[in-house]
Amino acid sequence: MATSPTVLAGASSTVPPDSSSTSVAAPVAAKFPLIPLLIAVVVGVLVATLGVGGVVYYLARTGRLPGRESSARKAEVAAPATTHAMVLEPLLVNLADAGGSSYLRVAMTLRVVDAAEGKEAKPKEEKPKDKETSDAVASVRDTMLTVLGRQTADRLLAVDGKEQLKAELKGALAEHNTDLKVMDVFFTDFLVQR
Repeated sequence: MATSPTVLAGASSTVPPDSSSTSVAAPVAAKFPLIPLLIAVVVGVLVATLGVGGVVYYLARTGRLPGRESSARKAEVAAPATTHAMVLEPLLVNLADAGGSSYLRVAMTLRVVDAAEGKEAKPKEEKPKDKETSDAVASVRDTMLTVLGRQTADRLLAVDGKEQLKAELKGALAEHNTDLKVMDVFFTDFLVQR
């Protein structure tokens, strides 16, 4: 091992420096492409800004972006409306089929929003409340019978027949019973006889 680092270093120092290599390096540094680099940076920032803006827009439109709307939803969730169940006795209704021999037996439970009362409101007497409840049940049953009597067996037995019927019942209840706000309709018994 005749070559050592000191020998190699000495050998490299004996080589005269090439004056042309230093002169070539200086002009290359001076001719660095500044304008294309600035254009690339501006285009990159513009693309990144549009990308982030698009993502924020998408999240805001789908409701996944927390903001003022989601805090309003949280307030709704924090203070949900109090509800109670209104259980209706089973109804037996002739359907509007051509033969006239089809009928529907259905039992329903409605989820109804409680009437808003102040905290300092005096409790009402039981008899008027029972009378109001019986009037409300009679009105709801009348609306239900009217809507159910217009249905056909084929429509009720369709794939989405029950869901359509629920939507129609909610709409009719909202129209005919304005003081009663129905949130959901649940079928506890549903039988179509042809």
